[in-house]
Amino acid sequence: MGLNIFALGFGPYLLMSIWAFPGIHVFRNELMVQPLRFNVAGEYFGISAVTIVAIALAMLAYLLLKRTLLGIRIRAAGENPIAVDVAGVSVGHIRLLMCVLGGALAGLGGAFMPLAWFGGLVKEMSAGRGFIALAAVVFAGLNPLLALVASFIFGFAEGVAFTVVVSPGVKEIVPFYFVQMMPYAITLLILTAAIGGKRFPRALGKPYVRE
Repeated sequence: MGLNIFALGFGPYLLMSIWAFPGIHVFRNELMVQPLRFNVAGEYFGISAVTIVAIALAMLAYLLLKRTLLGIRIRAAGENPIAVDVAGVSVGHIRLLMCVLGGALAGLGGAFMPLAWFGGLVKEMSAGRGFIALAAVVFAGLNPLLALVASFIFGFAEGVAFTVVVSPGVKEIVPFYFVQMMPYAITLLILTAAIGGKRFPRALGKPYVRE
């Protein structure tokens, strides 16, 4: 929470200190990550390479956690760190490695928004999506593939909301702010329905001290 509150003020500070503009900075085209374009039945659509990489990373993370010795050690470091220590593996090293990788992936998601999705940097750009990511993690019970599904659900709901906002005849009937609320409301409903059966590792977030 402290890091989130810090970032909330640090973003506008950087806008002013680097670009001397308080609200928005638009990047030049050469700094942007250009989407990959595909022709399907005569219609062109684009998708960011970062999106493809993110989907592939979720699948690779699942295989790593479920099918490799390192994955067993990673899961044990959260569930039963004593067993990892007895096996002669450093619990601290595994946890530090996972924190670094998790931070790198979070940074990749943060860089995607201004450089590939929006095309510029604005205050409060994430608009609560970081907390939606936490909701996806809780919904998935730390399963990368289920987290990917949860992310797709939120993304689909957000896409539907944008479509409704710009659709003539619909936007006059459905209140704008209600439509904008839909992705978050849907995510909370799914999270509320799914959280009861989820069990997280017993030693998650607890410092390990060798006795």
